[in-house]
Amino acid sequence: MTQTNASFSKGERLCGIKAVSELFSGGRTLNLPPLRIIYRILPADENHQRVRVLVSVPKRQFKKAVDRNLIRRRIKEAWRTNKRQLAEAVEQTDSRLELAIIWNDTVIRSYDETSESVKEAIGRLTRLKY
Repeated sequence: MTQTNASFSKGERLCGIKAVSELFSGGRTLNLPPLRIIYRILPADENHQRVRVLVSVPKRQFKKAVDRNLIRRRIKEAWRTNKRQLAEAVEQTDSRLELAIIWNDTVIRSYDETSESVKEAIGRLTRLKY
């Protein structure tokens, strides 16, 4: 069910009010500035991808939608290109991972800095016990 190419398909996105609210109410948090990661480890399910992601940039810190969209695009691209390590770790277990990546900074960083932050988060998530 996992895609071999480096895409970010609809099935990999965490959406739906119920799924998102359950993640935020029952998830664990990793603070890796400038990112905050909220994650939940669940039993594997045939109806869902093994890793589903939500990317969020708060309106409180960035009033202009252009700025929020820029950061969101950079996070998604960094995720898309670096997710393979985490997907392989989760595939080896009988579980799935839901996570929210939230930008927790007040400045717009370069793509390289954003990518390094996402790589660090993926590394930390890979080392978790599933």
